[in-house]
Amino acid sequence: MIYVVNKKRTIENIRKDFPNAAILDITSTSQMRYAQILSPFYPHMNIPIPFTKGLTASCVEGIWQGLKVFENADVDFSAFKNDTMAGLKRTVRKFGRPKGHRKGAFGKELLNYFEARMLIYLPSYKWVLENVPEVRHVIERIKMQNEKQDIVLLDYNTNIDFRDISQPLSHAGLVKLYIEGGYPKGIEGYTPMTQSELDEKKIKAKEEKKEIKKKAKIFKEGLELFGDINNK
Repeated sequence: MIYVVNKKRTIENIRKDFPNAAILDITSTSQMRYAQILSPFYPHMNIPIPFTKGLTASCVEGIWQGLKVFENADVDFSAFKNDTMAGLKRTVRKFGRPKGHRKGAFGKELLNYFEARMLIYLPSYKWVLENVPEVRHVIERIKMQNEKQDIVLLDYNTNIDFRDISQPLSHAGLVKLYIEGGYPKGIEGYTPMTQSELDEKKIKAKEEKKEIKKKAKIFKEGLELFGDINNK
């Protein structure tokens, strides 16, 4: 099983909940480059910008931020070329109310948040997963290791459902979806979660937390039992 956990939690507490799991920090601040390259902030270079023929960007986050349109700012072409993993965020405080995402750097149409997630962010991140050899290699390693044990992917965001637009999406969740074969191929057939679905999601999350605690307890008791047997 692959789990997505908030990076802000302590390693000690994560290990208590997932005692038999391999833990991998795949954020831009990861200390391991082979894991860091899964971050949408990582500058892989030459990533095609959706709906923009002939123009590429350094990183996925640069595409997402660059195509944002605000009350006081339109497309930011400098974001496409930002290869520093810093200074990419464009804020409401600085640019005013967000109006949507431009459908292509030179397009006239504005996409709403859900449309932009499905037609810009997800395809751009998927392109990296499938077209950057180093990234493909890491994905294969995670797949192989997951056959032996649970995997915990650390991310600052933990929303793994792309239909939930009430909170930012976890790129670690997209890695999980991709490995498990559930990555969406487009927007067709998908709609944002309704309020009732969001409420159900919260209930399910609480149940999953209880199940994780229960699983960790059983694992610990098993280790203690075998320890007793070995000492006899």
